[in-house]
Amino acid sequence: MQQKGPIVDCLVGTVLSQHTSDINSERAWRALKERWPSWDAFAEASLDEIEEAIRPGGLARLKAPRIRAILDEILEREGRVDLSNLEPLADDEVYAYLRSLPGVGPKTADCVLAFSMQRDAFPIDTHVHRVVGRLGWVPEKTSAEMASRELNARIPSGLRYELHVAMIEHGRRTCRARRPLCSECPVFDLCDAGPRLLADSTGG
Repeated sequence: MQQKGPIVDCLVGTVLSQHTSDINSERAWRALKERWPSWDAFAEASLDEIEEAIRPGGLARLKAPRIRAILDEILEREGRVDLSNLEPLADDEVYAYLRSLPGVGPKTADCVLAFSMQRDAFPIDTHVHRVVGRLGWVPEKTSAEMASRELNARIPSGLRYELHVAMIEHGRRTCRARRPLCSECPVFDLCDAGPRLLADSTGG
């Protein structure tokens, strides 16, 4: 399992990762931390400065105000930009707190629980959303938020993190958005969508 890191770092990093590649989000993260090594230093940053710093990650005009609003709200509530006080709380309490922050959705909250706090959560990213829909675990048009709610309740405790990581890898390598490799899929016999994708030649 990924090593724990500061909760705020994971929260901001997850926002930066939205709708972009891992490479671009890493570039944006490095630029942000090089310019403002601490969140205290970041407190005086203007929106224009934030947007300029994170531009390599894409959608900087949308992400900069979101990050600014999240960190300002944490500072207002906690008196500092730090969320270590969440550590003793139960998973549902942490989740509720994170979701109450401006612009924080279920995927971001679950990512913080799983990756920073090493809690038993099942984040629904783009790859996982696609895989669970094709497998028939949820209807294919189910929203990511509804899928998160349903699957976190149904997947046994202790399996969620490992299953999340496995599904991301499967979604990247085999169950791709375009031309999935259905003929090479190890779970083809369990897949609702596989026969249809092969029949209409979209699955190789």
